[in-house]
Amino acid sequence: MTLRLSRHAAALCFACAAVFVPMILYFRQLSGGLPSLDLRWTGFTPDEGMAWLTALGRRGSEIILVWHYLTFDLPFPALLSLTLVSLILATGRRLKSFRALPAQLQSLFALVLVLPYTLADYAQNIAVARLLSDFLSANPDSLSFASALIVTKFALLAIPVIVIAVFHLTGQPRQR
Repeated sequence: MTLRLSRHAAALCFACAAVFVPMILYFRQLSGGLPSLDLRWTGFTPDEGMAWLTALGRRGSEIILVWHYLTFDLPFPALLSLTLVSLILATGRRLKSFRALPAQLQSLFALVLVLPYTLADYAQNIAVARLLSDFLSANPDSLSFASALIVTKFALLAIPVIVIAVFHLTGQPRQR
């Protein structure tokens, strides 16, 4: 399974892009051009969160909730996580020391790097979906909590991305 997963890295990257691009392009229009809360990698203030929710209105909130969080963004964290695991395995296999590890250990290494991001992304999705479904729950504390989860998600996403970059750069043939 591990070897097959690393062979599908390009297809998984394409699938991620095919889900991600429409997700951000269409849904940004609903808020009058304001970026979605879950794409603000540095987080947002409670005022910015309220401005986004207000710009969406009830109808926009329902559309985002159903078509973003319950459709596109439901499988997306898992798809991105699978893609990251695949890329870690594919780039890691270029390294002699990584290739020498048992396949199960390679997979476990990749999973340990990616799983915290996956859990944080789903937790963040639940927090933002709750704000969208119950506008009255949007108070400074719940908005700050959602913002902290978003920052955490991106910080945890950076870990496997950095490992992939290091593996890629380290696995490059040396020029003489």
